[in-house]
Amino acid sequence: MSLREQFWSERGKAYLSCFLRTYLVGASMNPRGLMSVGLLYAMQPGLWVIHREPRAREQALKRYGRHFSSHPFWVPCLVGIFLAVEADIAGRRLPPEALEKVKNTTSYTLSAIGDSVFAGSLLIFWALATSCLLLLGQRALPFTLGVLFFLGLQAFRVYTFVGGVRRGFSFLAELKRWDLINWGRRIKFANAALLLWLWTLLFPKGDPQAWSWGMGALGVAGLLSMRPVLPRWVVAGVVLAVLSAFPWLAQRACELPPVAMP
Repeated sequence: MSLREQFWSERGKAYLSCFLRTYLVGASMNPRGLMSVGLLYAMQPGLWVIHREPRAREQALKRYGRHFSSHPFWVPCLVGIFLAVEADIAGRRLPPEALEKVKNTTSYTLSAIGDSVFAGSLLIFWALATSCLLLLGQRALPFTLGVLFFLGLQAFRVYTFVGGVRRGFSFLAELKRWDLINWGRRIKFANAALLLWLWTLLFPKGDPQAWSWGMGALGVAGLLSMRPVLPRWVVAGVVLAVLSAFPWLAQRACELPPVAMP
């Protein structure tokens, strides 16, 4: 069967539905199972094609009804791997217990990698680079950068999903060769350079005191967000309000008459 025939087959359409549903996995987050309901929703079309008997479908659904959590960018890869394992279970090439032994370990490991590489490195790189380019007066370049990052993410999701479906857990060996953890560290060095560039662009000429106050306020906001007493959006709003009102407060303070000693 050609690749085109496989894609338009019943199983191909079901797998395509599974991939599209991975975009909605986070919509059903709950404190008990986190992404478990969303994972069931994403897996259901594939499970219905792989398992034809009602009892087999029921048992397959139970395997994904427990607690599940991972980074959302890795969900297509995990769904693809789980579909490949389910096909092996249906063909009696693997026992159902094989999935339980590695399911949580794999999802948590990829979650940690995703938090480090995507959330802790690439997302910050995009934000800092975009901010610097906008401060330089660029418009088309930061927009193009954002589009390229968005398209690259979609290509990554498609590639990892297809790799998981075709190779199952053996696809993890290829992911290991990518050395994503070390790449995340390299990107963080680039982020440090971009942060210094951003500070240089924000430095007001002839007014180092205002710059020092602003950087100090942002640093305090960062420390408060690490130990959240209040929601982060509240902390960010308060800091922005204080920074915006600081010039006005300083001007009013200068206009006040001096206080004379009795």
